[in-house]
Formats: sequence, C-alpha cells, structure tokens
Amino acid sequence: ADAAAGKAVYEKKCKMCHGATGEGNPGMAKVLGTTITPLGSEEVQKMSDADIKKVITQGKGKMKPPAGLSDADVDNVIAHVRTLKK
Repeated sequence: ADAAAGKAVYEKKCKMCHGATGEGNPGMAKVLGTTITPLGSEEVQKMSDADIKKVITQGKGKMKPPAGLSDADVDNVIAHVRTLKK
C-alpha cells in the first residue's frame, strides 16, 4: 500500500474528525459526545490491518464509515495510519 496516497485520502475523508496528525479533533468529539482515540496510540497501532479496515469500512461507535473509498484507498489509509505511530 502507498502511505503517501493514503495521506491524500485521509486529508479528504478522515481529517475533519481525526485531525491533521491523527490526534483527534476535540471540537468534533464534543459535538458527537464521544472521545476520539489518537490514531498513533498503542491502542490503535496494535490493531491488525484487518481490524483497522473493518473500522474504516463499517464504522465504530459514533464513527460512520466514509463514503466512496475503494479497497485500495482503504489499504493506503491504513499505510498512512501506520506512519502516525508514536
């Protein structure tokens, strides 16, 4: 997968809620009445690629899956998420 291509997709589809660096957007978390787990955290990074893919494609909790992503887009976003590791 291509992390650079994943970053471009992330910027369009994920950044609004997850923030530019994956730390989460506090304003969006407040609106949704939830907490957004930082994507670079051990909790997220220890997940398998398949588990991250499931969250992206099916959503989790108050997170709705982003529309219009191809399988390649999802794989590329996962590669980008891996670059956010602390």
